[in-house]
Amino acid sequence: MTAQQSSTAPVDPRPDGEDQFPAGAQVFVRDEVWLVRNSARTEHDGAKVDVVGVSDFVRDQEAVFFTGLDTIELIDPRRTKLVRDESSNFRRSRLFLEAVLRKTALPQSERRLALADSFLLDSLPYQRRPAELALSGRNLRPRLLIADVVGLGKTLEIGLTLAELIRRGRGERILVVTPQHVLEQFQHELWTRFAIPLVRLDSVGIERIQREIPAGRNPFTYFKRVIVSIDTLKNTDQYKHHLERINWDAVVIDESHNLINRGSLRNQLAQILAPRTDALILASATPHNGDAKSFAELISLLDPAAIRDPEHYRAQDIEHLFIRRTKVSPEVREQMKGQWADRGPSESLRCPARHAEERIFEELAEVWLPGENGTSVSGVPLFPYTLLKSFLSSHAALKSTVAARVKTLEKKDDPTATRAELAALRTLQELAARMTEADSAKFAKLVEHLRETVKVGPKSDARVVVFSERVQTLEWLRTVLPAALGFRGRAAEESTRVMHGGLSDEQQMQCVEDFGLADAPVRILLTGDVASEGVNLHRQCHHLVHYDVPWSLIRIEQRNGRIDRYGQAHEPQFGALILTSEVEGAKDDTVVAERLLDREAEAHDKLGSAEAVTGLYRAEAEEKSLIQDLLRGRTVDESLDARRAEAEADSVMDDFLADFFGSVGDPEPPAEDGAAAAAHGGAGADSGSTESGNAVVPRLFTSTAEFLDEALREVFPDATTSLDLHRDTESGLLSFRPPTDLVHRLKALPLDYVREQRLRERLLVTFNRRLAEHSLKRARESSTSSWPEISLLTDLHPVVEWLTDKVLVRLGRQEALIITADVPEPTYLVQGVYSNALGRPTVVKWMGVTRGGTVEDDMVGLLRRSGVGPTMANPMRHSEQTTALEAGIADALAAAEQFLDRHRDAWDEPLRKPIDDYKARLGDWEQPTLVGERTKKSLASLADSLLTTGRPLLRVLAVLVPDPEASSPAPSTA
Repeated sequence: MTAQQSSTAPVDPRPDGEDQFPAGAQVFVRDEVWLVRNSARTEHDGAKVDVVGVSDFVRDQEAVFFTGLDTIELIDPRRTKLVRDESSNFRRSRLFLEAVLRKTALPQSERRLALADSFLLDSLPYQRRPAELALSGRNLRPRLLIADVVGLGKTLEIGLTLAELIRRGRGERILVVTPQHVLEQFQHELWTRFAIPLVRLDSVGIERIQREIPAGRNPFTYFKRVIVSIDTLKNTDQYKHHLERINWDAVVIDESHNLINRGSLRNQLAQILAPRTDALILASATPHNGDAKSFAELISLLDPAAIRDPEHYRAQDIEHLFIRRTKVSPEVREQMKGQWADRGPSESLRCPARHAEERIFEELAEVWLPGENGTSVSGVPLFPYTLLKSFLSSHAALKSTVAARVKTLEKKDDPTATRAELAALRTLQELAARMTEADSAKFAKLVEHLRETVKVGPKSDARVVVFSERVQTLEWLRTVLPAALGFRGRAAEESTRVMHGGLSDEQQMQCVEDFGLADAPVRILLTGDVASEGVNLHRQCHHLVHYDVPWSLIRIEQRNGRIDRYGQAHEPQFGALILTSEVEGAKDDTVVAERLLDREAEAHDKLGSAEAVTGLYRAEAEEKSLIQDLLRGRTVDESLDARRAEAEADSVMDDFLADFFGSVGDPEPPAEDGAAAAAHGGAGADSGSTESGNAVVPRLFTSTAEFLDEALREVFPDATTSLDLHRDTESGLLSFRPPTDLVHRLKALPLDYVREQRLRERLLVTFNRRLAEHSLKRARESSTSSWPEISLLTDLHPVVEWLTDKVLVRLGRQEALIITADVPEPTYLVQGVYSNALGRPTVVKWMGVTRGGTVEDDMVGLLRRSGVGPTMANPMRHSEQTTALEAGIADALAAAEQFLDRHRDAWDEPLRKPIDDYKARLGDWEQPTLVGERTKKSLASLADSLLTTGRPLLRVLAVLVPDPEASSPAPSTA
């Protein structure tokens, strides 16, 4: 969106048929100021004008007005009223100018990052690259797939991208969709690291909001930025009509590989959201299922015209839409030195089967899984392996599997056909029923490993994650493991958490939070593979045990990635319980599990990822293929190699996947720096702008901290009393009681955070990164809350935005300030903004215009050279009458518009070329496979709407006038 405070250019009566309310213009309706998004003539009600609120009372609210029903007045900057600034050191003027600079969205031509160095995270260039790609202009809109492997920090990369979109006015309305068990984790990271608040609308949250808002109100319009689980939102029948009536600036869908299956609820959700958002960020460590057409459908969510033939395309055809790195990618490995410990080997913890277990191995080998010449008692070829995997997990899991199969067979109409299988099942049932933990070799080895190697116990802080595929195994372990490790009474109950897909989203999130708090009593997290995607378990833990090993390389890698990830301070240690047998023909864990562990470790070391080993790219497909090969008599290695050979035989897909799953090459050089800087109208660092991540961001104050300090003094001169403000000059901590209008803004912050930290009573904020990092670390060591009590102030922080707005509203509508400065003649400070048809700025210029019509396009540099700064004195006088200065406004605006018009084409060129290239590509497609003619026209229209249109919007911000008593005025710099 354009500058929240900008105004429109001088407007002459327009000929009939010409747009009276151009996109980006500001209008005055019902005593409020609005920004025009678009307008169109109607048959009966005059012009229909779509607007968004600008003035304080209606800011960011969307509305539609009709000239036949309302008086819509185009604001004319020629009517600007000049007022004297009588504040000390012209503080009021300096704050106002800085606030306008901060509120003005960066133009689309500014491709470089503006905020990357201001957040609570390490400076890692590889994590900036997704944001750079999203803003590069290589795609029509900021849309990309972040496909980095597990552990590289995709959430941080998403946060950086969203922050940059917000700074460009393209992130007001944000929807984040994640799996339910990572909702709070994602919400926590975006607030604590980036000061981006997301309101969590889990299943409970949506019900609560619907009770609070007016009947029939769309819950997704009640808050601007929300996070919701895909499991909640995929219920399209319940939420479809809400989602179809709202447009987003940015949508993020985490674990987006779940969207691929056409016709699924998740896919239907994606099809609803994709066309209703400007920016779309998909994230997945495993985005490809090995099928070219399925992946093309995923990419089409980002750009429907990206792939011409969904069955034949190359990685370079879509390289502008995805980014993928592994831990062994050169740029990642180089930048991660000392910040991410290399993982240790996957240790096979061999467990010789005990007598009761050997009896079951014998039964399985003789009756269910006989050798080449034998016949299984089961008529379902894959079921014997289901039995085997259950037993290799635990006797508890075996009992459950057998009981379910017995129930199924007893319901059949012809019990004679299943009599033999039922008898065999009851034999297994009896054998499993006799077993206790004393009969389990794996349980004994687990206890030994946790005691002696991991050091888990009542007097230790050591923690461990234990994975199992079977819920029955997890629940059984919860009942017997704490006591075996020495936990007693209440400590035994508190020491262990169980997490699996059968728990609610609230219960799953609570498990993750409890395990991540250093001061919490949890020592063991027993979890199923619901935690193998997206969950951070590395904060207080670097030990992981596979109680049973999944028959999938991808799943093993996903599990390991829970503790082997960015931010892990210790060497990740992995153990796997390998049950061995001396029974002839027994398929114990050395047959499958141990070989898979070795192959996963080999792939991790050489490739950085195990996904491409089989060419199947899905855990379920890997397991099914492996079992089928085992039935054919193949070994694990023969199966894996055969699958890879089959994938390589498909040369087209092999070429694509070799590119896709290989490491991304060296980063490209930044976009046209000079052109972007010129289009933004800012000067270099030598004239007062701040270079952060290479973007040119004009600033009058040297830092946000200086601006906030001055703003507090201006807006709250008695802050010590009115805000109960306390400053710790040594640490940089600010503590104050938030006033009512700020408390209202806190509704956008996470509800748990506001409540637990009692933010409505007192806020603790700081610009000291070390102090904020320490507070975040301390929160993780707390048993009461993972939310830090001190938050880092960034340009996006609600406190900074609140004070910026307080500064702006202290000046009346269409008022500008008079500043006595070291200038030879009156010089008008003018903001000029070109916008596209969507109302987004394409070019932003900050100009100084002399009475003689000379234009300088470095306002910040002009102010510095004119002595405008914190040490300047306010003489309370100036050389010109106010009426005379106001009379010169029209000429100054005319000169500014002429200047902008002369340079418009050159500034617009960086935008025009990629848009023209995109339209040319659309035009070349005579019979596109995935893109219909209507979609082509819609995309072409979208491309046109991104180009600069109409006249510039101009606003007079202030006027510099000479001091009549100055002894030697400076020569003109115009």
